[in-house]
Amino acid sequence: MQQIRWFDRSFDFSFKQNIFPAIIERLNGTSIRLKAKIDQIPSELLELKSDEKWSIKENIGHLTDLEPLWHERLDDIMEHKEYLRSADLENKKTDFAQHNKTGIKKLLSQFQKQREITLNKLVKLNELDVYKTALHPRLKKPMRTMDLFLFVAEHDDHHLARITQIITTHTNE
Repeated sequence: MQQIRWFDRSFDFSFKQNIFPAIIERLNGTSIRLKAKIDQIPSELLELKSDEKWSIKENIGHLTDLEPLWHERLDDIMEHKEYLRSADLENKKTDFAQHNKTGIKKLLSQFQKQREITLNKLVKLNELDVYKTALHPRLKKPMRTMDLFLFVAEHDDHHLARITQIITTHTNE
């Protein structure tokens, strides 16, 4: 089954309940889920590119590449900025990073370290912080801190699903 392209996704952040603790838990689990996926596949699949899309290593590297953006966007919300800073919609950082030349253990470790920085920031927030907002520049809608990190968790899952798709496609050939 083909998943929808990330930039074609739409998001609804109209819920009122504070689900932030569950979002933090989900974000915390991404490193574990990545490692579990990687431990089960042949190493020759890690750098395989198909359909001109990123390899497994590049998907993992991309998650690491974006982690500083999530930190900055959290700062934007906490500093009461009107807009969240923009992302590089062409993903140049990932395209130029040459993640396929980096060992998988290092890629996983880099992601885990960056994610721990994010999680350490998030667990210090209070209930009022979770509901502070800024406008998302591409989606043109307000995002609360809670919404931003639900968006991040969805982005993590998008790339985990892509990794699963690579694994499934190439182990069933």
